[in-house]
Formats: sequence, C-alpha cells, structure tokens
Amino acid sequence: MSFEVRNLVKSYGEKVVVDHLNLKMDRPGVYALLGTNGAGKTTSIRMILGMLQKDSGEVFFNGSEMKPKEMNIGYLAEERGLYPKYPIIDQLLYFARLKGVKRSEAMARIKHWSTRLELDEYLFPPKNSKGKAAKPKLADQLSKGNQQKVQLMAALISDPEFLILDEPMSGLDPVNTDLFKEVIREEIAKDKYVIMSSHQMPTVEEFCTDITILDHGKTVLQGNLDEIKKSYGRVNLFVKCEAAGVVDGVGKCDAELEELIAQSGLRIVEKLPSEYHIRVSGESEAMAFLRKLIDRNITIIRFELREPSLHEIFVEKVGGLNAAAGEEEGADNEKE
Repeated sequence: MSFEVRNLVKSYGEKVVVDHLNLKMDRPGVYALLGTNGAGKTTSIRMILGMLQKDSGEVFFNGSEMKPKEMNIGYLAEERGLYPKYPIIDQLLYFARLKGVKRSEAMARIKHWSTRLELDEYLFPPKNSKGKAAKPKLADQLSKGNQQKVQLMAALISDPEFLILDEPMSGLDPVNTDLFKEVIREEIAKDKYVIMSSHQMPTVEEFCTDITILDHGKTVLQGNLDEIKKSYGRVNLFVKCEAAGVVDGVGKCDAELEELIAQSGLRIVEKLPSEYHIRVSGESEAMAFLRKLIDRNITIIRFELREPSLHEIFVEKVGGLNAAAGEEEGADNEKE
C-alpha cells in the first residue's frame, strides 16, 4: 500500500496557495506537512480529502485514484468543528453514523474512547444521591482541551485506515498533550497512514519520519527527517561547567568559557546560567574547544554535540521574518 500526491495546485485569483505539491508514503507511518500559517498546509489537506476542489494534480492511495468518500478516513481539523448547543454524545453518534458505524458498535467505541481520553464525567455522568443521572454536557460547556479530545474521538470512532491530524496538540495542557501522544502512538502501531500538520516541532520530531516544509505554497524542503538532519552535520555544541565562585558579579566559569569561546572564534547561540549553546563547524572544531577546556582545568558537566533541531531547520528554510509575517498573510486564503 502507498499514498502519493502529484503536482497538487490551488490558486485564489492570481495568488497561488499550493504550488505543485508532491509527496509520497511507501508504507504506513507519519508524514509531517509543515509551514507557517498561510503556507498552504490546510488547503492541501482539504484538497486531499476532497473538501476543496483542486485546480490540478492527482492523489493516489494504493496505486489508484484516492476517493475519500469511499475510504475510511479520520480527520482532526485545526478549527473546532463541534455544534456548541448539542449534547456531545449525540454528535459522536451522528459522526459515527456518517461513517457507517452501527449504533451499538458506535456506543461501544464511544465508551472506550471516553474512558481512554478521560471524558466519562462529561459523556456518562454519574447518578446523584437520588439515583438520577445528570444530563450529558453540551459542547460549549467543555474547555478547549476537552473539546479537542471530543474531536479526536470523532476522528477515531470509525477506526480509520487513514488519519489526518491538523494541529492535534492545539490548546492542550502538558498532561493531555502526553495523553494525545500515547493515543497517536497506539494508532501508529496499527500500521495506519497518518498525515500530521503542526507548529510544535519537538512533537513532529517524535513521530514523523518524512517531512515537507511549505513556504507560500512552494516546497522548500522535503525528505527523510533523519537524513536531512545528518546533511547539516553536528554543529550545535552545548557546554556547561561547574560554577567556581563569582568575581565582580560574574561567575568564574562563565568568564572563562566566554573567553575561550571568543578566542576560538565561535558564536554563542544562546546563554543560560553556566551553560552555553555554541555553533561550531563540525566535530573537529568541537574537539579542539574541548581540549582548551581541559587545559584550563575547567570542570565540565555537559558537553554535547548534536545535529540541528527541526525547529532550527524550519526557521532557516522559511526565514525568521518570513515566519512572523506568515502568521497573518495568507491565513484567510487557508480557511477558504
């Protein structure tokens, strides 16, 4: 089985929102579609799902033209998609019915996911002292995080073979973020195809093997994430030394480190208390710096050389100023 997008294009007037997007998954797993707001991610997802008409291009699943209406696809949209004044359980039953899930099976799955996502008190409230159960909650009576849980339930209720997650961790606290991650890992273990769009780069690094980064509709970087990071080399050096007193309000460790960094012609990316993130050209330059630390008898607590993070690669590819501008420019077109 495989999933492939070929030369997907969408324009609004003279503005090209998605410019010949290509991507391919040869096996189940997680593929990340990244970019600033307005880069064309959501528009691409909606064309893949058949929710938005494409100007040109093709989408294939298992070698044939993808027909979303005939497939079992779960979609977690970035925007809240619940009816605010209707009971949550009625909405979930409705979504299940749209996917052809029988009511008895839908109720069993709702119960499973309600317990798994810690929503029982809202969907199946306990009886009071008089033996009468409280009414199930309406959507607008839930917090944003719990609404996101309900939307994940709606995406999973049909046990989809193909799953699209657009900003799945949006609005979640750290505890519920970890819960979502566990559920996503469980779905990955079932050999499902997953497309994920997220601004949370550490989360993408946890799950995704392959990525595409879009900038104003154009693909600026694509490929296997591990191979992309290796191509940059190990250029990030993290050094922390043991504090050894203070002179004129400056820690001796900090003073010595900064002196050696300056002498070595290295650049400080970020400074934390007694710890430095330094940019080096590679392993040889890092080892030369380590020898200088040892010669000075500086006690080293941390010395770590690693590849750039996806966050750093992302900012390099779309540009710091461009990333900030993208938060607003084109956002309206994405929501068409």
